[in-house]
Formats: sequence, structure tokens, C-alpha cells
Amino acid sequence: MAPKAEGLTVAMTGPTGTFGFGLVPMLEADARIAEVRGIARRPFDPADHGWTKMTYHQGDVRDVDALARVFAGADVVVHLAFLVTGTATPDVTRAINVDGTLNAFRAAARAGVSRFVYASSVAAYGFHSDNPIGMTEDWPTRPDHRFFYAEEKAELERLLHLEAAAAPTVSLYLLRPPIVLGPHAVGAKDFLPRQLAPVVSAIARFVEQFPANIPVVLPEMELQFIHEDDVGQALFQCVVGAGPPGAYNIAGDGTVTAHDVARELGLAPIGLPVGFAQRMARTVASIPVPGFLPPLTGWAEALSHPTIVDTTKARRDLGWKPKYTGLEALRITLHPDT
Repeated sequence: MAPKAEGLTVAMTGPTGTFGFGLVPMLEADARIAEVRGIARRPFDPADHGWTKMTYHQGDVRDVDALARVFAGADVVVHLAFLVTGTATPDVTRAINVDGTLNAFRAAARAGVSRFVYASSVAAYGFHSDNPIGMTEDWPTRPDHRFFYAEEKAELERLLHLEAAAAPTVSLYLLRPPIVLGPHAVGAKDFLPRQLAPVVSAIARFVEQFPANIPVVLPEMELQFIHEDDVGQALFQCVVGAGPPGAYNIAGDGTVTAHDVARELGLAPIGLPVGFAQRMARTVASIPVPGFLPPLTGWAEALSHPTIVDTTKARRDLGWKPKYTGLEALRITLHPDT
């Protein structure tokens, strides 16, 4: 069932995060959107950002009653809430990420929405050594058990397809971005913990004090980046029904290497064999972490194999085109005042 052409009511989980700041301004500016409802755990006032269409509710995706209240009468639900880093234990993280996502879909289906748009990730493909460069959406998503984030993203895509099969009136959209950068994503929402933002800034300030670039040993591994506004544009295209349901890879044009990142930080990269770096990353990712601690070592798994995707389908079927290249997104993030 297609949503109404005009006067759409859009309900969102997690509108206060990186993706929300990419999407909500577009919803605010489009006459086809009549109302936006947001729900997230932290206090937030949409008026502080000039968001006049949004009614905000402080709540938790583990609370099915709260979701039901926010989703009632909505045409589209956009699910952005996902716990990436922090001090939460694995049990709490899973309760929010996996159980919370299923709660959101089921509440959306009960509310009679026509579309459910979920922010997944290229991490759903896993960081497997046989993943090709330039994966299309036909390549299978496979859990990567060394990295909770990748494992949960792959698991959730499978579970959401099962939920959608049982609720055929709800069209399921899955977006798979890589590392997301931009003014609200310093530290990169998806693959690098937000806590690294002050570390990155401190490194940049430290490096600026030296007359010559400081050498750093790094593998010249390829990465893809995307600007938060380009993620917002893709989400928006799904909300208004610009293309058929399904999974879509999105990424900024071009790839960026770890050496490019170092140069943008004012460092002088020195080559390290990629294979050696990948083996080290996988070893670190395999280090067991006690269950009462956040699973931080798993983040190294993201460096064990490049995850480079093809975005042809999103361009063709959604009419999506990124405004920023991957390198431009990096530069905007690291040098916002230039």
C-alpha cells in the first residue's frame, strides 16, 4: 500500500542522532509532510533547531506502549534508534538494538503504517575475507560474530524480512550506509565510537603545533564515507515513496584510504602491509571481553577487510544522488570552518 501523496504523518525513533539531523530538515521543508513525531530517550526540544512540524516524546524503544502512542495514525515509520557505543552491557545493547527494532516494526504494523524505513549498515555484509569490492544488494548479508554491531545488523535484516512477510501491507525499506560523517557525526556514527570525537580533535590540535608532519604507520586500506545529509536524502526518498521497497546501498562517490585520512589530519602516512594490518585487527577483535563490559574490541573487526559497496540501485530506483564525495564528507567533518 502506497502512502498518501499529501499530508503524510511520519513517526521516527531516534530523531536526535546523526541520521535524524540529516532527515528531519528535509521533512520540515517538504509540503507533502504534514507532521513529524519523534521518540528518543534523551530530553530534546525540536524548537531549538527550528523544527516546527515535530512533536517530540521522550521514550524508549523497549516500551511498546510508548511506541504505540507515537505511531498511532502515522503513515510512515522511520526507525533510527540504535545503540552503537557507550557503557551499556551486551544484554542492554541487544535489548535496545534487536528487541527494540522488532518492537518498532510490530508497533508500526499494528498502527497500520504503509512504510517502515530502517537505517541498517554496510556492516550487515560482515567483514568477511571473501566479500568482493563493489558489493551489490544481491550479495548476502552474513553475521560477523567478532563484531556485535555487524552481527546485530545482519540478524536484524533477516528478522525484519520475516516480520514483513507476516505483515504484507507494510513496505520494508533498508538503507545500508558506510561510515557516516558530517557536523553531527564527528567520530563517525557507524564504525567509530562517538567518544573518539574529542580524541580526533585533540590529535588535530596537537599536530598543528608541529612545523612538519608527524609520521604515522598505517595500511593504505580503502574506505567509503557518506555525509549525513546524503543519508537524510536517501531516507527521505524512501519516506515519500520514490522507489520500490527493498535494500539499498548508499555511499559518497569514490573511496578514501587510511592514508588520505592521515593527511587530512596533518600526519605523514608511512605504508604498512595491508595483510598484516588485517590480521592484527582480526586478532584484536577476537579478544574476549567479560559480559559485564561493553564489547569494545569488536570494533577492530571493521579494519579486517574493506567493505566497499555499489550504489547503482539507489541511484536508479530511488533517484538518489549524493551531494558530497567521500573525501568531501571527510574534509567537512575534520575542517568544518574552512
